[in-house]
Amino acid sequence: MKAAVITISDRASKGIYEDKSGPEIVSILKEIVPECGVETLIIPDERKDILAALKKFTGYDFIFTTGGTGIGPRDFTPDVTEEYCDKELPGISETIRAFSYKETLSAMLSRGYSGMKGNTIIVNFPGSVKAVRLCTTIVAPVMSHAVKMIKGEGHEHKKSEN
Repeated sequence: MKAAVITISDRASKGIYEDKSGPEIVSILKEIVPECGVETLIIPDERKDILAALKKFTGYDFIFTTGGTGIGPRDFTPDVTEEYCDKELPGISETIRAFSYKETLSAMLSRGYSGMKGNTIIVNFPGSVKAVRLCTTIVAPVMSHAVKMIKGEGHEHKKSEN
């Protein structure tokens, strides 16, 4: 299994701010899905850069983005992701928001999108370390099952642990 983690941050891309959310996603993925190889990229909050990064990693099993999911003037991530994807996976984003809301009321302002481009699942996470920790632990346990389903290998039925 292959995944990419794209940090979308003007400050981190310029070296003004240390990216902490991207490495947190990688750390959790390695713990929960040790068979998953992960590549990372840090880019500015620019539509063209987001699109180029999504295209670069399409073909991987998963692309996780962190940052740009809010309501700020430079939060473009969900818009670009939705335009790029072939189909929506609303259950992922709905679940992330539902669990996130239990941690912070501001989760209701998150516009994170989840969808597919070809056989690649793309999931937008918020930019904070606390948020990506929660989001990654929600999504990681279903990654192997999702890949099997995409390949037509049938269903696994796992009971929710949450």
